[in-house]
Amino acid sequence: MNIIQALNSAMDVLLDADPDVVIFGEDAGYFGGVFKATDGLQAKYGLDRVFDAPINEAAIAAIAAMAVGMAARGLKPIAEIQFADYIFPAIDQIVSEMSRIRYRSAGQFTSGCVVRSPWGGGIRGGQTHSMSPEAFFTHVPGLQVVVPSNPYDAKGLLIASIESGDPVIFFEPKRIYNGPFDGVPDKPLSSWARHPKGEVPEERYTVELGKAEIVRPGEACTVIAYGTLVHVAEAAAEHAGIDAEIIDLKTLVPYDIETIAASVNKTGRVVVAQEAPRTSGFAAELAAQIQEECFYALEAPVFRLTGWDTPYPHAHEWAYFPTRDRFIRALKTVTEA
Repeated sequence: MNIIQALNSAMDVLLDADPDVVIFGEDAGYFGGVFKATDGLQAKYGLDRVFDAPINEAAIAAIAAMAVGMAARGLKPIAEIQFADYIFPAIDQIVSEMSRIRYRSAGQFTSGCVVRSPWGGGIRGGQTHSMSPEAFFTHVPGLQVVVPSNPYDAKGLLIASIESGDPVIFFEPKRIYNGPFDGVPDKPLSSWARHPKGEVPEERYTVELGKAEIVRPGEACTVIAYGTLVHVAEAAAEHAGIDAEIIDLKTLVPYDIETIAASVNKTGRVVVAQEAPRTSGFAAELAAQIQEECFYALEAPVFRLTGWDTPYPHAHEWAYFPTRDRFIRALKTVTEA
């Protein structure tokens, strides 16, 4: 399966096993989602289980509000927001209601729901279809934030998210929906997609939230990435011949500081990567935590490889996106320091 197929399989399994699971969002029902992640589910499970929300940006807040209300009454909603760029009308409901209902009610109500959204750049989507707004949500107590990088994890993490009983913001890197990307601009995907599909069991399984994975062992430096940039980091390390240890974070909140610290204490050098703008990004949180946990092991300053502090561009996307060549320069800067 590719990531789209794996997500579809996860939702199929959840709908089949639990009558309390419902799925909704803009085009999520009849059309099957703008990227077809929910394709065929309405036909299989009916309009009461899989249905459309209005195609109306002002109504996106209602998608989150519906999820909060459904979850408070015992349902397990999976709400889709068509692009992560459009999630902002729903911020009040997510931040003020979804994240706090357990705290505000002293446990009388919970908000066990998942908000899914295609996320990130690399598709020439310009400034309204390419954002990476994860840092907004990692700052909110009560939310979990998940970003998978491969089909197996996408399915297991989505199932684990709805089973967690807590609200989860589930960002899906659309640049790798159909397979990996090596960060070389304008290069056909198939030319490097060694693993365009992954082995994904058809049955129900989970991938642990809050647990990172070392996807490439190494000794020269540690690279911490998530989503699309995991693949770009791998391509950069291989192309440059640098013995980098690459960590796929998977879950941003809670993040796996134990795995990170063990790697940094071993290598002494770190690159933290994100697609989002540099200032106040999630990479800054990781850099600060690494400094607290691993200060005496560091042989060089923590390097943040990020987007720039501008709106995401269209014509100059590859000057903005952390490409393979930018990754290689970051790796050399850190390892040669």
